[in-house]
Amino acid sequence: MSLLNTPYDTSLTPELRAVQQEIEGYAREFGLDFYEVIFELLDADDLNAIAAYGGFPTRYPHWSFGMAYEELKKTYDYGLAKIYELVINNDPCYAYLMRSNSLVDQKLVMAHVYGHCDFFKNNAFFAHTNRKMMEEMANHGARIRRYMEKYGEDEVEAFLDKCKSIEDLIDVHSVAIRRRDEPPRFDFEAAKDEEPIPVTRFKTKSYLEPYVNPEELLKEEEERKRKEREAKSKNFPEQPERDVLLFLMQYAPLKPWQRDILGIVREESYYFAPQAQTKIMNEGWATYVHSTIMTKRALHPSEVIDYCDHHSGTVASHGPRLNPYKLGLELFRDIEFRWNTGRFGKEYEECDDLEKKRKWDLGLGLGRKKIFEVRRTHNDITFIDEFLTPEFCIEHKYFTFAWSEQAGTFVIESREFQKIKQRLLFNLTNFGKPIICVVDGNYRNRGELLLRHEYNGVDLRLDHAIATLANIQALWTRPVHLQTVVEGKPTLISHDGAEHSMKPLGESDDPRRNAPAKTR
Repeated sequence: MSLLNTPYDTSLTPELRAVQQEIEGYAREFGLDFYEVIFELLDADDLNAIAAYGGFPTRYPHWSFGMAYEELKKTYDYGLAKIYELVINNDPCYAYLMRSNSLVDQKLVMAHVYGHCDFFKNNAFFAHTNRKMMEEMANHGARIRRYMEKYGEDEVEAFLDKCKSIEDLIDVHSVAIRRRDEPPRFDFEAAKDEEPIPVTRFKTKSYLEPYVNPEELLKEEEERKRKEREAKSKNFPEQPERDVLLFLMQYAPLKPWQRDILGIVREESYYFAPQAQTKIMNEGWATYVHSTIMTKRALHPSEVIDYCDHHSGTVASHGPRLNPYKLGLELFRDIEFRWNTGRFGKEYEECDDLEKKRKWDLGLGLGRKKIFEVRRTHNDITFIDEFLTPEFCIEHKYFTFAWSEQAGTFVIESREFQKIKQRLLFNLTNFGKPIICVVDGNYRNRGELLLRHEYNGVDLRLDHAIATLANIQALWTRPVHLQTVVEGKPTLISHDGAEHSMKPLGESDDPRRNAPAKTR
């Protein structure tokens, strides 16, 4: 059944259904493992509309989706871009085809979709995602529409604007790493406060007790430890909290409907996060699958030229941007070649004979097994970190570039392998966005919120930072502060709801720096 209210039938034609069965058979023969895939056939306008909603036609209404639709529509109308396929991580998987595509395009897209569906099901970073998200998105949309009817569309949308402006302030690694202990049913910490504070008392003879364990020193130690305990109990969170949305849900003075909307935005952010974590791998794997299926099984002789034309457009480089399809595809091919020929391990790495390394072939034939293992266990950062090699960068002519004011254009900055790899990893860490964490929810004991930017050498865009602080302040309702670095100097940016301010950051502004020293 179609999910769209369209005046025409979106189901596949008999010809395309036969093609789907053919391509699905090739995909299973290749070793792919995927949920059932439901294809729908749409016109360009409907496909652009669904793409604007992130692939979910039943998602909640918001003006930003309309803006995304207008951008997609204009780029299509002007011939600047075209959506060939759209596939959703769900069980069953939903995929959308453009009605105007040629038959060879539909074959290519179907093979590409099966690659994505295999990746969604098997990659470890998608393991936590809701496999019934199509229904969940519909529930989210229904709840937000009810809030709009009850509290007013303007008020709900204004609050939703603030939530969406901070939707990426989550901890993407928290789904795999235990950041905090679950709260116990009994408050043991409160019970600890009632216990006597242990002090360092040395064992000695009774007549030496006043000299070895003087009462005034014991009282000083007891008082110091009491202050440490009180300081620890006042600080929340006890450790910096990267999941800013969760912290706001727990502690911000929100109304129930506001907390629910913030939870919806957070849940959807965690759902979409793995797609950003694995963009290069996911697109590279799907491109590897479609190129293998098409060239070895699905192409007819009359379709070769059209296929080559469209496939080359997928992996072509356009301007200074990195093409994830091309990089992912070539890295998977390189891994397969290296593990087929045995070009890995200590013996190969320590070989100094360049001619011998060039002809190296142990005939292991482990390539196919290895790439299936890689697609299951890695994300983009570990993929690049482990499998990008100097030989790969030389062969594919990779380099770093920078803007030259003198030349008025981009120029080659370096061809050095370590710089290329470092730049790639830097751009992939946290999707190239700043890492922000909550440091103190009771800053200066005034109920204010203190955030910290984990500085990595790149300054924040101040206009974005100030606008984001204003939205967080609207949720927290008390002044909000951000520790960051501006032009190489530690800086505290503050927003009280009416205006922002900036001042140099001193040690007295950081409660963690002035916390009592821990004693053993």
